[in-house]
Amino acid sequence: MGFFQKLKDGLKKTSMSIANVFKVSEIDEDFFDALEETLIGADMGVETTENVIEELREKVEEKNLKDAEYTKMIIMESLMKQMTVDEHAYDFENTRSVVFVIGVNGVGKTTSIGKLAAKYKARGKKVMIAAGDTFRAGAVEQVRTWANRAGAELIAQGEGGDPSAVVFDAVSAARARNTDILLIDTAGRLHNKKNLMDELGKMRRIISKEYPEAYVETLIVLDGSTGQNALEQARQFANVTEINGIILTKLDGTAKGGIAVAIESELKVPVKYIGVGEKVEDMERFDARQYITALFEDFTMPEEADSYVYGAYDVDNER
Repeated sequence: MGFFQKLKDGLKKTSMSIANVFKVSEIDEDFFDALEETLIGADMGVETTENVIEELREKVEEKNLKDAEYTKMIIMESLMKQMTVDEHAYDFENTRSVVFVIGVNGVGKTTSIGKLAAKYKARGKKVMIAAGDTFRAGAVEQVRTWANRAGAELIAQGEGGDPSAVVFDAVSAARARNTDILLIDTAGRLHNKKNLMDELGKMRRIISKEYPEAYVETLIVLDGSTGQNALEQARQFANVTEINGIILTKLDGTAKGGIAVAIESELKVPVKYIGVGEKVEDMERFDARQYITALFEDFTMPEEADSYVYGAYDVDNER
C-alpha cells in the first residue's frame, strides 16, 4: 500500500464526516452550523474553524454560490494555501546540520528520529544520532535499535548521564568525521519547563561554540491522535524554545487530522513530516495538497483551483 493510500485510510472517518456535510440541497445556516461542528470535531480548533467559516461566508455572498461542492473547493484551496510548506523549509537537509528533535514521551520521538536517519542515509547522507534522552528508562537502548536499523552512528552514554555531555561528544565526533546530519534525541520533560529550557539552552551553546558552522534545526514531534493536546504541547514547547517545524505522527486510524490545520493556523509553525505507521517508509515530507485531498475524501482539487476561489467564475458553467 502506498503512502498516500495509508494517509487516506488513516483519515477516512474524518473525511466521511466532512463529505456528509456537503450533501445538501442548499447553502443555508444549517449548512454552516453543520460545517462548523464537523470541523471542530475534526480537531481543527475553534479559532481556525471560525476563520474558515468567516472566509467561506464572504465567498458565498460575493459569488452568490448555491452549490455546496463549490464551497468544498474553496475551503480546500484556502487550507492548502495556509499549509503549504516554504520551499526553503528543508534547506537543513542539504547542508551540515544539527537537528534537535523534541517532544513529550510517547509521541513517537525516537521512532521519528530513526525514520529520518534511514531516509537521509538512503539519500547518501552521513548521519549520526546523539542519545540525549538519558532520563527515560530504556530510551538509550531504543534509539540504539533505531540507529542500527538505519545504519547511523550512535553517540551515547549510560542511562542517567548528562545530556549536554552527550551532545558535546556528538558534536565533536560529527565535526571530526564530516557528518552531514546530526540528529539529537532530547528528554520530554515538559512538566518542568525551566529544566527543559536550561537543558536545551546549554546544548545550543555547546553547538554554537564547538560547531558554529552547523545549521541548527528544531523539530517537535506531536501525536496526531491526541488532538488539541498536541496543539497545547506545541504551544508550551514554543514558549521555551524556537521551533522550526513539526513531525506529526500516528495518522493511521485514530487521528482526526484537523490538528495539522490548527497547528499551522494558530502557531504559524509548518508541519514538515507526517507519519502513518511504524515502518521506515511510513514517514514522508508533508504535502499540503495531498493532505487536504485525504481530509476531503476523494474530491481531488484541480490544479486550476485558484481560478475558482480568487478569480471570478461563472457558477452557471460546469466545472
